[in-house]
Amino acid sequence: MIILKDLSKFYPPDVHALKGVNLHIKPKEFICLVGKSGTGKTTLVKLMIAEEKASKGRIIIGGWDITDIRNREIPILRRQIGVVFQDFKLLEKKTVFENIAFALQVSGISLVRMKEIIPQVLKIVGLEGKQDRYPVQLSGGEQQRVALARALVHRPKILLADEPTGNLDTQNTKEIMELLLKINDFGTTVILVTHNQDVVNSINKRVITIDSGKIISDQKKGKYIL
Repeated sequence: MIILKDLSKFYPPDVHALKGVNLHIKPKEFICLVGKSGTGKTTLVKLMIAEEKASKGRIIIGGWDITDIRNREIPILRRQIGVVFQDFKLLEKKTVFENIAFALQVSGISLVRMKEIIPQVLKIVGLEGKQDRYPVQLSGGEQQRVALARALVHRPKILLADEPTGNLDTQNTKEIMELLLKINDFGTTVILVTHNQDVVNSINKRVITIDSGKIISDQKKGKYIL
Protein backbone atom coordinates (compact mmCIF):
# COMPACT_ATOMS: atom_id res chain seq x y z
CA MET A 1 0.00 0.00 0.00
CA ILE A 2 2.72 2.50 1.03
CA ILE A 3 6.43 2.15 0.28
CA LEU A 4 9.00 4.74 1.29
CA LYS A 5 12.48 4.23 -0.14
CA ASP A 6 15.48 6.09 1.31
CA LEU A 7 13.23 9.11 1.94
CA SER A 8 14.86 12.34 3.09
CA LYS A 9 13.66 15.91 3.55
CA PHE A 10 15.94 18.89 4.03
CA TYR A 11 15.04 22.49 4.82
CA PRO A 12 17.57 25.25 4.29
CA PRO A 13 19.97 26.06 5.64
CA ASP A 14 20.70 22.90 7.63
CA VAL A 15 17.52 21.24 8.95
CA HIS A 16 17.31 17.49 8.22
CA ALA A 17 13.68 16.64 9.01
CA LEU A 18 13.88 13.08 7.60
CA LYS A 19 17.00 11.03 6.95
CA GLY A 20 16.89 7.93 4.76
CA VAL A 21 13.52 6.57 5.88
CA ASN A 22 12.58 3.11 4.55
CA LEU A 23 9.09 1.82 5.32
CA HIS A 24 6.54 -0.65 3.97
CA ILE A 25 2.91 -0.42 5.11
CA LYS A 26 0.60 -3.17 3.89
CA PRO A 27 -3.08 -2.77 2.94
CA LYS A 28 -5.51 -2.82 5.90
CA GLU A 29 -2.78 -2.28 8.49
CA PHE A 30 -3.24 -0.04 11.53
CA ILE A 31 -0.03 1.90 12.22
CA CYS A 32 0.86 4.05 15.21
CA LEU A 33 3.53 6.57 14.22
CA VAL A 34 5.10 7.96 17.38
CA GLY A 35 7.94 10.22 18.43
CA LYS A 36 8.64 13.44 20.27
CA SER A 37 7.78 16.85 18.79
CA GLY A 38 10.10 17.88 15.99
CA THR A 39 11.26 14.36 15.12
CA GLY A 40 9.77 14.27 11.60
CA LYS A 41 6.30 12.73 12.01
CA THR A 42 4.36 15.65 10.54
CA THR A 43 6.90 16.05 7.74
CA LEU A 44 6.30 12.42 6.82
CA VAL A 45 2.53 13.04 6.70
CA LYS A 46 3.00 16.10 4.47
CA LEU A 47 5.14 14.10 2.04
CA MET A 48 2.56 11.31 1.81
CA ILE A 49 -0.24 13.72 0.90
CA ALA A 50 2.04 15.68 -1.46
CA GLU A 51 1.78 18.86 0.59
CA GLU A 52 5.56 18.93 0.32
CA LYS A 53 8.04 17.14 -1.93
CA ALA A 54 10.92 14.89 -0.91
CA SER A 55 14.51 16.07 -1.15
CA LYS A 56 15.64 12.50 -1.85
CA GLY A 57 14.14 9.03 -2.18
CA ARG A 58 10.81 7.66 -3.45
CA ILE A 59 7.21 7.59 -2.21
CA ILE A 60 4.95 4.89 -3.68
CA ILE A 61 1.27 4.72 -2.69
CA GLY A 62 -0.93 1.97 -4.07
CA GLY A 63 1.61 1.27 -6.80
CA TRP A 64 1.72 4.94 -7.81
CA ASP A 65 5.07 6.71 -7.51
CA ILE A 66 4.06 10.15 -6.23
CA THR A 67 7.60 11.44 -5.60
CA ASP A 68 7.41 13.89 -8.52
CA ILE A 69 3.63 14.16 -8.66
CA ARG A 70 2.21 16.95 -10.83
CA ASN A 71 0.03 19.60 -9.22
CA ARG A 72 -2.98 18.60 -11.31
CA GLU A 73 -2.69 15.02 -10.02
CA ILE A 74 -2.67 15.94 -6.32
CA PRO A 75 -6.51 16.07 -6.00
CA ILE A 76 -6.65 12.50 -7.36
CA LEU A 77 -4.17 11.37 -4.71
CA ARG A 78 -6.05 13.11 -1.91
CA ARG A 79 -9.26 11.34 -2.80
CA GLN A 80 -7.42 8.12 -1.96
CA ILE A 81 -6.02 9.44 1.33
CA GLY A 82 -8.38 10.82 3.97
CA VAL A 83 -6.72 13.17 6.46
CA VAL A 84 -7.82 14.19 9.96
CA PHE A 85 -6.02 16.81 12.05
CA GLN A 86 -5.86 17.74 15.72
CA ASP A 87 -7.68 21.06 15.24
CA PHE A 88 -10.62 19.65 13.21
CA LYS A 89 -10.34 22.36 10.48
CA LEU A 90 -14.11 22.83 10.25
CA LEU A 91 -15.69 25.91 8.68
CA GLU A 92 -17.46 27.63 11.58
CA LYS A 93 -20.16 29.30 9.47
CA LYS A 94 -21.16 26.11 7.70
CA THR A 95 -23.34 23.29 8.99
CA VAL A 96 -22.14 19.72 9.44
CA PHE A 97 -23.71 18.85 6.07
CA GLU A 98 -22.04 21.82 4.38
CA ASN A 99 -18.64 21.06 5.90
CA ILE A 100 -18.73 17.53 4.55
CA ALA A 101 -20.28 18.63 1.24
CA PHE A 102 -17.34 20.99 0.71
CA ALA A 103 -15.04 17.98 0.29
CA LEU A 104 -17.38 16.58 -2.37
CA GLN A 105 -18.00 19.81 -4.28
CA VAL A 106 -14.38 20.05 -5.42
CA SER A 107 -14.86 16.67 -7.11
CA GLY A 108 -17.98 17.79 -8.95
CA ILE A 109 -20.37 15.55 -7.03
CA SER A 110 -24.02 16.52 -7.52
CA LEU A 111 -26.24 17.68 -4.63
CA VAL A 112 -28.47 14.67 -5.17
CA ARG A 113 -25.52 12.33 -4.70
CA MET A 114 -24.31 14.34 -1.69
CA LYS A 115 -27.66 13.81 -0.01
CA GLU A 116 -27.08 10.06 -0.37
CA ILE A 117 -23.42 9.97 0.70
CA ILE A 118 -23.39 12.37 3.67
CA PRO A 119 -26.05 10.61 5.79
CA GLN A 120 -24.15 7.35 5.23
CA VAL A 121 -20.84 8.69 6.56
CA LEU A 122 -22.60 10.47 9.43
CA LYS A 123 -24.11 7.13 10.43
CA ILE A 124 -20.65 5.51 10.40
CA VAL A 125 -19.30 8.15 12.81
CA GLY A 126 -22.42 8.16 15.02
CA LEU A 127 -23.77 11.62 14.13
CA GLU A 128 -27.13 10.77 12.61
CA GLY A 129 -29.57 13.66 12.82
CA LYS A 130 -26.91 16.32 13.38
CA GLN A 131 -26.26 17.38 9.81
CA ASP A 132 -27.90 20.80 10.29
CA ARG A 133 -25.87 21.78 13.36
CA TYR A 134 -22.97 24.21 13.32
CA PRO A 135 -19.56 23.38 14.82
CA VAL A 136 -20.18 25.68 17.80
CA GLN A 137 -23.19 23.51 18.69
CA LEU A 138 -21.04 20.37 18.89
CA SER A 139 -18.65 19.02 21.50
CA GLY A 140 -14.96 18.59 20.66
CA GLY A 141 -15.50 14.87 20.17
CA GLU A 142 -18.42 15.48 17.82
CA GLN A 143 -16.41 18.01 15.81
CA GLN A 144 -13.67 15.42 15.35
CA ARG A 145 -16.32 12.95 14.20
CA VAL A 146 -17.39 15.47 11.55
CA ALA A 147 -13.77 15.75 10.46
CA LEU A 148 -13.61 11.95 10.22
CA ALA A 149 -16.84 11.85 8.20
CA ARG A 150 -15.41 14.45 5.82
CA ALA A 151 -12.24 12.36 5.43
CA LEU A 152 -14.32 9.28 4.57
CA VAL A 153 -16.61 10.70 1.89
CA HIS A 154 -14.38 9.53 -0.98
CA ARG A 155 -14.05 6.07 0.57
CA PRO A 156 -10.26 6.44 0.82
CA LYS A 157 -7.97 3.44 0.94
CA ILE A 158 -5.81 5.21 3.53
CA LEU A 159 -6.76 7.35 6.53
CA LEU A 160 -4.04 9.58 8.00
CA ALA A 161 -4.95 10.79 11.48
CA ASP A 162 -2.47 13.41 12.72
CA GLU A 163 -2.92 13.80 16.52
CA PRO A 164 -6.72 13.35 16.20
CA THR A 165 -7.21 13.12 19.98
CA GLY A 166 -4.81 15.91 20.95
CA ASN A 167 -7.62 18.33 21.92
CA LEU A 168 -9.96 15.75 23.44
CA ASP A 169 -10.66 14.51 26.96
CA THR A 170 -10.21 10.88 27.99
CA GLN A 171 -13.76 9.74 27.13
CA ASN A 172 -13.80 11.40 23.70
CA THR A 173 -10.31 10.05 23.01
CA LYS A 174 -11.56 6.54 23.73
CA GLU A 175 -14.56 7.00 21.42
CA ILE A 176 -12.47 8.39 18.55
CA MET A 177 -10.02 5.50 18.88
CA GLU A 178 -12.88 2.99 18.79
CA LEU A 179 -14.06 4.70 15.61
CA LEU A 180 -10.62 4.54 13.99
CA LEU A 181 -10.40 0.83 14.81
CA LYS A 182 -13.87 0.34 13.32
CA ILE A 183 -12.81 2.15 10.13
CA ASN A 184 -9.74 -0.10 9.99
CA ASP A 185 -11.98 -3.16 10.34
CA PHE A 186 -13.84 -1.97 7.22
CA GLY A 187 -10.56 -2.47 5.31
CA THR A 188 -9.09 1.05 5.39
CA THR A 189 -5.38 1.39 6.14
CA VAL A 190 -5.07 3.69 9.17
CA ILE A 191 -1.94 5.65 10.10
CA LEU A 192 -2.28 7.25 13.51
CA VAL A 193 0.26 9.94 14.40
CA THR A 194 0.13 10.49 18.15
CA HIS A 195 1.92 11.50 21.34
CA ASN A 196 -0.64 9.67 23.47
CA GLN A 197 1.19 6.82 25.18
CA ASP A 198 -1.98 5.36 26.73
CA VAL A 199 -3.71 5.17 23.34
CA VAL A 200 -0.77 3.40 21.69
CA ASN A 201 -0.32 0.93 24.53
CA SER A 202 -4.03 0.07 24.71
CA ILE A 203 -4.63 -0.95 21.09
CA ASN A 204 -1.65 -3.30 20.57
CA LYS A 205 -1.05 -2.44 16.91
CA ARG A 206 2.12 -1.92 14.88
CA VAL A 207 4.20 0.92 16.36
CA ILE A 208 6.78 2.84 14.32
CA THR A 209 8.98 5.21 16.31
CA ILE A 210 10.76 8.17 14.72
CA ASP A 211 13.59 10.08 16.37
CA SER A 212 15.76 12.79 14.78
CA GLY A 213 14.27 12.05 11.36
CA LYS A 214 15.01 8.32 11.44
CA ILE A 215 12.96 5.21 12.20
CA ILE A 216 14.52 3.80 15.37
CA SER A 217 11.95 1.11 16.11
CA ASP A 218 9.27 -0.88 14.24
CA GLN A 219 7.25 -3.25 16.41
CA LYS A 220 4.59 -5.50 14.90
CA LYS A 221 2.47 -5.32 18.06
CA GLY A 222 4.18 -2.79 20.19
CA LYS A 223 4.20 -0.18 22.90
CA TYR A 224 5.16 3.47 23.11
CA ILE A 225 8.80 3.10 24.17
CA LEU A 226 10.06 6.71 24.32
